[in-house]
Amino acid sequence: MDMNIQKYKAFVTTVSCGSFTKAAEILNYSQSGISRMIHDLEKEWKVILLERSKLGVRLTSSGMKLLPYAENVCKEYEKLQTEVDELQGLKSGLIRIGTFSSVATHWLPNIIREFQKDYPEIDYEMLLGDYTEIEEWILEGRVDCGFLRLPTHAELDTVFLEQDRLLVVLPEGHPLAEYRKIPVSALCEEPFMLLEKGAKAEVSEIFERSHLTPKVHFTTWDDYAIMAMVEGGLGISVLPELILKRIPYRIVARELEIPAYRNIGLAMRSRKTAQPAVQRFLEYLQYRQVENTEERKISDGDQASFI
Repeated sequence: MDMNIQKYKAFVTTVSCGSFTKAAEILNYSQSGISRMIHDLEKEWKVILLERSKLGVRLTSSGMKLLPYAENVCKEYEKLQTEVDELQGLKSGLIRIGTFSSVATHWLPNIIREFQKDYPEIDYEMLLGDYTEIEEWILEGRVDCGFLRLPTHAELDTVFLEQDRLLVVLPEGHPLAEYRKIPVSALCEEPFMLLEKGAKAEVSEIFERSHLTPKVHFTTWDDYAIMAMVEGGLGISVLPELILKRIPYRIVARELEIPAYRNIGLAMRSRKTAQPAVQRFLEYLQYRQVENTEERKISDGDQASFI
């Protein structure tokens, strides 16, 4: 890579991360190497780009003016590199993917494994977030594509993948576990663990449609934290079926009396202008589900446990 491009990437990444240390980890440089490259830029441009302190770094007024141009240079270089990679037959490249935990755990390993059989030199950058964060990353160009709950932002191109059931999760031996299907009203009589962060997600919408309010004792976007607390008898919850595969928790899953779902899809700014590696990656989404005789799927009356 051209040395000036390396310096621009060091500058852009340091601003994005808010620290030299984190930028160094992402770019595989030493902290001093990142600091030196930015110092070189400041010397060449005869301006101070960043203010350093014990709390991290922040942009100066000059840095704020120059950052968009540096970001644009980096993006254009990535496009150039992608075109070169395509001419070389996709021998190398990088796919940046935004995702949430259940897809990262149960779909992406299968998809990437199959993709790597044909394109072994492609690298991947995976960012974990909630639906709102992933949508923003796509719009900003931070990731090339992202798995989201549909519908999403109107400007994005989307590919519908699957409808994922939402199931009630309970501790073993809980009285509600005797029911095959559980009414939403029954969930309001127990301490509730809410899977949500930022903008309202599908679990809150279940209660809103029924004009009910749960007794929320804990809110998080970490599926596994909720499962651990449910196992410990601290409350009950509603989680997507996809995350309830191959889990190390002694919990029970039951259907809702009125079925509820989330629609999962893949989104990008433009399918037509996506880099070739991403366009090819879309063809491998069909491999997200792999039959496994040792894996039990949560269904009516099944107990969710580690196998």
